Amino acid sequence: MSGLPKPPILEDQTLALLREGYLFLPRRLATRTPPIWRTRLMLRDVVCVSGPEAAELFYTGDTVTRRGAMPGTTLRLLQDKHSVQQLDGEAHRHRKAMFVRMLVSHSSNVDDLVTRFEDAWLRRLAAWERRGRISLAAAAETTLAEAALSWAGLPANQQSVERDAPVLAGMVENAGRFRPATVTALLRRRRMERRLQAEIRAVRSGSRKVREGAPIAEIAGYRDADGRPLPASVAAVEMLNLLRPIVAVGRYITFAAAMLHQKPAWRERFADGSREGLIQFTEEVRRYAPFFPFVGGILMRDAECYGYRLQKGQWLLFDLYGTCHDPRWFTEPDAFRPERDLSWQKDRKRFVPQGGGETAQSHRCPGEKATVALIAEAVRLLTYHMVFDVPEQELDVPLGTVPTGPASGFILENVRKR
Repeated sequence: MSGLPKPPILEDQTLALLREGYLFLPRRLATRTPPIWRTRLMLRDVVCVSGPEAAELFYTGDTVTRRGAMPGTTLRLLQDKHSVQQLDGEAHRHRKAMFVRMLVSHSSNVDDLVTRFEDAWLRRLAAWERRGRISLAAAAETTLAEAALSWAGLPANQQSVERDAPVLAGMVENAGRFRPATVTALLRRRRMERRLQAEIRAVRSGSRKVREGAPIAEIAGYRDADGRPLPASVAAVEMLNLLRPIVAVGRYITFAAAMLHQKPAWRERFADGSREGLIQFTEEVRRYAPFFPFVGGILMRDAECYGYRLQKGQWLLFDLYGTCHDPRWFTEPDAFRPERDLSWQKDRKRFVPQGGGETAQSHRCPGEKATVALIAEAVRLLTYHMVFDVPEQELDVPLGTVPTGPASGFILENVRKR
C-alpha cells in the first residue's frame, strides 16, 4: 500500500472547478481506475474520490469529519457552525437522533408534512390559474416553504411565507459561489436566525403554544448527553437545517416535471391517479438530476481507500453526482430508467444523491424519506390534479452552475385544476 504523490505547488484546479461545476470531478475520476485523484483546490491539497469504497470511507464509523471541509460562506449558508453536521462521534449521534425521530422513525411526521404540502399546493392552484403562466421552480419553493413553516410550528401566513421563502431558497442558490448575492443571502439568513431564536425562547417560556411533537417543540426541548438545552442560537441553526432542505426539494420537483415532459408515457401512467412506479420514478429523478455535486471531509485518522494510504488531516472530496452517473456502478447512467428500482433504504454505497451510509449512525442526510415523499406527491399533483401547457423554453441544464436546474425554471402556461 502506498500514498498518492503530492501535486505540484503550482497545480491548482480552482478555476476549472468553478468553470465545470458538476462535471469537474466526473471528468477526472471516470477515466481513472481506481477512481481516486490528488490535486489542489484553493491552494489546498485534496484527494478526490468516487464510488462505493469512497462512500464507505466517508460514511462508516468516525473516520471523516465535516469540520473544516468546506469554504466559510458555503458552511455559513448551509450547515453553519455548531450544527449537527459539524459534530462527530457520540455528540453527533445523540443530536442526529433528534432529526431521525422527526424525519424517519415517526412516519406520521412525514405524512403530516406531505399533507400540508398537498393542501398548500391545491390552495395555490386558483391563483396559478388566474396568472396563467408560472415558473414551477419558484412556485414549488414557495409552496414547500409554506408547508415547512406550518409543519415546524412556525408562522405560515402569507406575510411570513413571502418573507421567509426567498431567504430559505437563497441559502441554497448562493451556497456554491461567492458574489454580491451571496452577501445578501448571508445577511438575510442572519435576520431569520434572530427571528427563530425569539420563537425558540417563546416556546421554552410557554408564551407561545405549539402542537405536541411540532419540530420547534422538539428542538426547543432537546437536551444533549449532559442534559443541557441547546443555546437559542444553535437551536435556530438546527431549525434552519430542517426548513432549508425542505425548500431545496423544489429543485428535484422541477427536474421531475421536466422528466414528465420528456417522458410522456410516465406522465400518462400517473394521470389516472395510479401510484404504480411512482416511487421508482421519484428515486430515478434523484439519481439522474444534479443536486449536490460533492461533499467534503477531513480524515480524523489514517485510512485506506482503493489501496492508497491516506494520512490523518487529509482533505477529501467525495463525488456524489459522478458516483450516480458512473457506468461502473450504473448501466447506461445517462439514461432515465425508473425500472432500476432504486431506494434510499437499500443501496447505501452506489445510490448516493444525498450521501451514503446508515442514516442514524453516519453523516447521511436524515431527510431522504421526506424528500422522496414530497417529490412523489408533487408528481401526483402535476399529473392527476392539474393540467397545463409547456411552452417552448430553454430546458437545458447548465452543469457548470452549482446549484443548477432547467435554465427557464420550467415555465407552465394555461394552468388549470382537473
